[in-house]
Amino acid sequence: MKVSIELTLLPLHDNFEEHIINFIKRLRASEFTVLENPMSTQVYGDYDKVMPFLTEEIRISFENQENVVVNLKMVKSDRSNYEPHF
Repeated sequence: MKVSIELTLLPLHDNFEEHIINFIKRLRASEFTVLENPMSTQVYGDYDKVMPFLTEEIRISFENQENVVVNLKMVKSDRSNYEPHF
């Protein structure tokens, strides 16, 4: 089953940029389609492959920071080719 996942990593400290950049670089290095915008990063792929990958990447981010929030939204379908029609 294909899924589209939107993630936002929110470190709760002053040195936040380095952690966000490292997180995004790890996502980019994956086998999945990864798209970015200024507010979030989207990951597209097969549910059974994406979820274990994201679980590990989020765990790494949590271990490397004292206080961090991850916002995640998930849609059951691959929306990577979405184009607005308005």
